[in-house]
Amino acid sequence: MSIPTLQGLQTALSGLIAEQTALDTTGNNIANANTEGYSRETALLEPNAPLDITALSTLTGDGAQLGTGVTVANITRIRNDYLDSQYRAQNSALSGASTQAEVLEQAQAAFNEPSSTSIAAQLSNFWTAWNNLANAPTSEEAKQAVVSAGEQLTSTFHQLSDELSAISGQVEAQYQELTGAGGEVEDYADQIAQLNTQIKLSEEAGQQPNEMLDERDELLDKLSALANITVSEQPDHMDTVSFGDAAKPLVEGSTVNWPQALTETAGGKLGALLSLTGPKGALTGLQTGLDGVAEALASSVNEPLEALNPPANAFFAGTTAATLAVAVASAEVQASGSDAPGGNEVALTIAALRGGAAESDYATLVVKLGSDVRGAESEEGNLQSTVTAINDQRQSVSGVSLDEEMTNLISFQRGYQASARTLTAMDEMLETLIEHTGTSGL
Repeated sequence: MSIPTLQGLQTALSGLIAEQTALDTTGNNIANANTEGYSRETALLEPNAPLDITALSTLTGDGAQLGTGVTVANITRIRNDYLDSQYRAQNSALSGASTQAEVLEQAQAAFNEPSSTSIAAQLSNFWTAWNNLANAPTSEEAKQAVVSAGEQLTSTFHQLSDELSAISGQVEAQYQELTGAGGEVEDYADQIAQLNTQIKLSEEAGQQPNEMLDERDELLDKLSALANITVSEQPDHMDTVSFGDAAKPLVEGSTVNWPQALTETAGGKLGALLSLTGPKGALTGLQTGLDGVAEALASSVNEPLEALNPPANAFFAGTTAATLAVAVASAEVQASGSDAPGGNEVALTIAALRGGAAESDYATLVVKLGSDVRGAESEEGNLQSTVTAINDQRQSVSGVSLDEEMTNLISFQRGYQASARTLTAMDEMLETLIEHTGTSGL
């Protein structure tokens, strides 16, 4: 009985084992077809080292090599690093745009334009009240209407200012929650660092930690929504993760460097949150603009009153939206600087302020906010399309196609059956050989 004859059994057995492993891998793909973050796996087959047979030819004395079957070199996951990098970059941009749009929409809702309770409507009512006073300069009811309209207007300024401050506070609190102790940044970083260690140990032990690699990639995807990230794999298979514009990498092997300072250029949700409340941020600009409207209103209304001889009491006190207030009682409201019957020049001057600097500045502020909201929403929509397209590409590479897996299942099944038949044929051949040899010996 020759070595090649016995080797045939081992060769057929290697085919059985390899095809069984490929079948198991395919079955695992099918089972995880809808598992989030799962990367399709494939059994990488390679031939076994051949068996050298010397002096096979009686004429030339040349030997040969006999194939010894197949082995599963590795069960590898299918992944495209370039698409992963592109997805994370665009996901970061999308998260930033979504945050920007969401907060600006809240601010726009606070302005509540157009409506009967908005500042624009209250300004119109205020000018109308002064116009009515000009028509009846000695009417106590008209004077009281002016004061009431002014108080309603200042109350609307206070409310809007408070709502903008509340939105800014929520933005700052959200940033602190995400970046503080136990926040998402620290949580994701800790998990990635732990996986780095586990992956390194598994690969040093000769194992392929596909599940842990998938888990790490999913965490990196989530982390990219918070800020821009750059991932570089080290020779020991640990990832180094740079985060936003932090001075040091967020994760270096098994080490987490957090907390760190970030700026508006960090990108992602955190960068957007910082930019909204920064010195040149949208929320800061809205509050400053609203204060400017309040100051313009107060100065324009007070100016004709203060120009009287002697000066009349200023109608408004305060120079910001939060401090603006009516400073006179109805009895102190003056429609004229003289005691002449029917004098109404002051009331007419103030009524003529309709459409002036205060209203013009306020209209500009509202228009800019609307433009910013539309721009943010448009950017969000465009980035969402880009992220969806890139993710579809990723899924075409890493995702599980049930049709493809069923085709592979049939292919591996056929290979398994062929190896089994080969093994059966060799077994029958050896049985025949042993039986005949035994008979000849007797």
